[in-house]
Amino acid sequence: MRSSEVAAQALIEQHLRHPYGRGRLADAPATGAAGGAACGDLVRLSLRLDGDRVAATGFEAEGCAAVRAAGSAAAELVDGMPLLAAALVSPAVISEELGGLAASHMHAAELTCDALHRALGAAARDGEARLAPAATRTLVAMSGGVDSAAAAQLALDAGDEVVAVTLELWADSAGDGEQSCCSPQAVRGARGLAQRMGLPHFTLDLRDRFRADVVDDFLAGYAGGATPNPCVRCNGLVRFDAMVELADRLGAARLVTGHYARIDEDATGPVIRAAVDPRKDQSYALARVGTDTLRRLSFPLGGYAKPEVRELARRAGLPVAEKPESQDLCFLAGTGRDAFVARHGGPDAEPGEGEIVDGEGRVLGRHGGHHRFTVGQRRGIGVAGPEPLYVLAKDAASNRVVVGPRAALATDRVVCGAGRLHRRAAEVDAVRLRYQGAVVGCRVAGDLPAGEHDGLALELERAVAAPAPGQVACLLRGEHVVGWALIAEREDGGG
Repeated sequence: MRSSEVAAQALIEQHLRHPYGRGRLADAPATGAAGGAACGDLVRLSLRLDGDRVAATGFEAEGCAAVRAAGSAAAELVDGMPLLAAALVSPAVISEELGGLAASHMHAAELTCDALHRALGAAARDGEARLAPAATRTLVAMSGGVDSAAAAQLALDAGDEVVAVTLELWADSAGDGEQSCCSPQAVRGARGLAQRMGLPHFTLDLRDRFRADVVDDFLAGYAGGATPNPCVRCNGLVRFDAMVELADRLGAARLVTGHYARIDEDATGPVIRAAVDPRKDQSYALARVGTDTLRRLSFPLGGYAKPEVRELARRAGLPVAEKPESQDLCFLAGTGRDAFVARHGGPDAEPGEGEIVDGEGRVLGRHGGHHRFTVGQRRGIGVAGPEPLYVLAKDAASNRVVVGPRAALATDRVVCGAGRLHRRAAEVDAVRLRYQGAVVGCRVAGDLPAGEHDGLALELERAVAAPAPGQVACLLRGEHVVGWALIAEREDGGG
């Protein structure tokens, strides 16, 4: 056995004989755990903060000797550390505390690091963290992809003190965590990338909030015959609010993300503007982000095209410069919509077979559940006609799907339910009715003020194919997003 291996074994045995903080802070709210039944190893790390410093630590661990020793070593290492220094601790640092773990034992450092960063995130999320404000401190949302990494690099290049955060929103063993931007695997990848860039990293575990505010609404929408857009809802209700709150606790003056959008100022305040690259523009997905939140936000990629962002990442030596983009909703990665609804939607998620009818109510065929269809859909309907058929409407109560020719979809009036005008209705001159859909000239009926509204009626300059109920109407003034509303059922019932 080499001398380094002997030294490492001695350190492990020392932590096993005299574990640091074992059992201490067992009931602390700032606790993180990693491991479990699948591997047989489990480590739980707890801590208490005093402003900007870790004031006390404790741990519990079960499993192999390396995991128990790593828990003790991590608790001892971060006790008394400044919070931002603790957020830089990586598996390699924990391994070094044990004299350098063999490759076969590195899982112990990785599990312990996961537990530590979940505890740090819990402390930051629940209000224990309080850092003095710093004008140049910037919180950057990092998903582990090229866009967020490039946004972080631009902040570094500008001389900012950059801190990274990743949101853990969803975990599903039936999905593909490697393709999701908010899974436990994505969190670990984003943390490793941030620390490689020298950035302290925090994980915000918002899985319960995301399930309640986004996934449950998504499932209820499909059960009720709608086609919801969860990204718009997540950005408006979960993601940005949580990150701005964290920025406040960490003393960060602004929040930066890798979205392709811009922010302008008008006489009323900040307003979202479309990105320079129309193919990547994400202003639609940001329609629900409020004015107060916008005052803290920066979207540095809004002036770049995607190839330029990749080139920026290459020049900076970022390992994700060529990483492909995920195309799925984060919680659908690796699984289809229908399978997800069946797995998570409860007993009402699968309404069973129903009728496919034409606009006169004549039965044309059968289907396996109205939630499998979207208004405007052409492919996969399962019945044929003298001309191509499109889904015109869905009736959840009767489990019926109404189909007809494309001409029957045409409408020049869109009725919306709940929404918000960021500016007066008179300023709206166009609308986008689906993500990356065409911009259509329109006016909002009535002289409505800025603020929340229970319903809006949109009068279009030209007829378009009726949008799917549950989607978001993104209200525009030129390139600026000046409101949003949820699209309701067609007044004529779909023909």
